[in-house]
Amino acid sequence: MMAPDMVQVFQKPSFKRVYKKLHKNQLKDVNHAIQTIIDAPQVGTEKKGDLEGVFVYKFDCVNQQYLMAYEWDECTRTLLLLGVHENFYRKLKD
Repeated sequence: MMAPDMVQVFQKPSFKRVYKKLHKNQLKDVNHAIQTIIDAPQVGTEKKGDLEGVFVYKFDCVNQQYLMAYEWDECTRTLLLLGVHENFYRKLKD
């Protein structure tokens, strides 16, 4: 097992687009969620069907529930999408 500080984190363009538009008060919660995924990737729920292998972690961000989709293996975490529930899974499938 690799130490969490050895994990590589990648961001898909769809994740980066949302992340760079976040306000400062949102960044703290989102960065905490990212750290949680790095430390314990099994914290999210694995999706089924055509999203098999994709995990979604739900967390509170400034009094609103956010979802973060990611894929992981022992050495990497790939952040796929970040957002509120509305249209989240539709965007994830695109």
